[in-house]
Amino acid sequence: MLGIEINRLMRSFLQNPARVSILGFALLIGTGMSLLMLPQASSGLPIGWVNALFTATSATCVTGLTVVDTARGVSPFGQIVILALIQAGGLGIMTISTLFLLMAGRRPSLVGRVVIRDTLTHGEERSVYSVLRDVALFTFVLEGLGTVLMFSRFLPHHEAGPALYLSVFHSVSAFCNAGFSLFSNSLESYRNDWLLNLTTCFLIVMGGIGFLVLSELRRTIPFRPRKLSRLSLHSKLVLTTTVIIVLFSGVLFILLEWHNTLSRLSVADRCLAGFFQVISARTAGFNTLPIMNMTNETLFLLIMLMFIGASPGSCGGGIKTTTFASLVILGISRLRGHTRPRLFRRTISRESTEKAVSVVMVSIVVVLAATMALLVTDVGQVSHPLSRGKFLEILFEVISAFGTVGLSTGITGTLSVWGKLIITLVMFIGRLGPLVIALAVSPGNKPAFYYAEENIMIG
Repeated sequence: MLGIEINRLMRSFLQNPARVSILGFALLIGTGMSLLMLPQASSGLPIGWVNALFTATSATCVTGLTVVDTARGVSPFGQIVILALIQAGGLGIMTISTLFLLMAGRRPSLVGRVVIRDTLTHGEERSVYSVLRDVALFTFVLEGLGTVLMFSRFLPHHEAGPALYLSVFHSVSAFCNAGFSLFSNSLESYRNDWLLNLTTCFLIVMGGIGFLVLSELRRTIPFRPRKLSRLSLHSKLVLTTTVIIVLFSGVLFILLEWHNTLSRLSVADRCLAGFFQVISARTAGFNTLPIMNMTNETLFLLIMLMFIGASPGSCGGGIKTTTFASLVILGISRLRGHTRPRLFRRTISRESTEKAVSVVMVSIVVVLAATMALLVTDVGQVSHPLSRGKFLEILFEVISAFGTVGLSTGITGTLSVWGKLIITLVMFIGRLGPLVIALAVSPGNKPAFYYAEENIMIG
């Protein structure tokens, strides 16, 4: 009887794709944590289970926050473990699992097909094989191209072997929007290197717009107006929102930091550093400027960018560009007297706008709860004058973890044990998405009836 009950519970658990995703990421994090706890994974003393859990979660969730210096505190073996976690986490554990099933000659389960379709194809009916082919094609071609370009920049300063290793690591980290670097100061030493900066930005954007958009763009090559007009509303919205956010926030960042962190650079290098930091802040986490020295208004700008994040079906986190754009379009449409949001001669479905509202509301609750918890564990009952500036730093850290970005004002290594565990949980929730977590713990039964409607006063 016990065996029958366990089998029934397992079938019920596996019927929920959200629970399968959570289990897959949890197993990957647990494996990475076990490997990072080995003495061979550290350059000095073992990093301990809390730091190992934090690092494994940060790598798997492609966040980039570190409590141990990856360049100095982690051995080459540990760095390879981190790189493997970044690659697996960036593509998604279900994609990797299904690929192994295909290699073994087994047909993927229905649950696996549903998860991959919902994650990578925006509900579009496509075979798992075509999805895997596109994912593998885009990933390894773009990471290979990035490796070649980065190798040409690292080679003059390193021998061929170390230069290739640096190129592969940073190319994978950039495309997967992880932000892990083998340099203690990230890419600050290369802030004037145009090729390395532009290559990194290109990889971040390609990894952050989603595989569906990349697949559609591939079918429009060579680019022609007629082919581009046939892109889906999803792809058009992702591309348009990404361009607008990068251009607007890039210019604003440069103006805010013109006489601060950008003051010692030439005009051209100021523009390069400004746009690089804006693109990276959306979900990647590399930095060529010292984050801790930026102005409060700039940090708040970065907080907003990190909260929005990348696009659905990509390697990045955040509430996603389409969620943000849907709410903005909804507000504009209501102000213009339209009952339904519309753009590009299409109407956004009610289901999509309701989901966008749900994502934002749940995300705000997660961020507020985590911020409050960190204020309790790492600031304590200290008066405001004695803890001035801590609130912004903690909020920045929480948003960075939720958006799986990895930027920090420098407080990550000083967090308490409970603080590290809180940030670890936020990274996990941010990578899978708050709605996935909610669906996983919900019973999944729809109500059999609805009560009568009644209006209330709003506003």
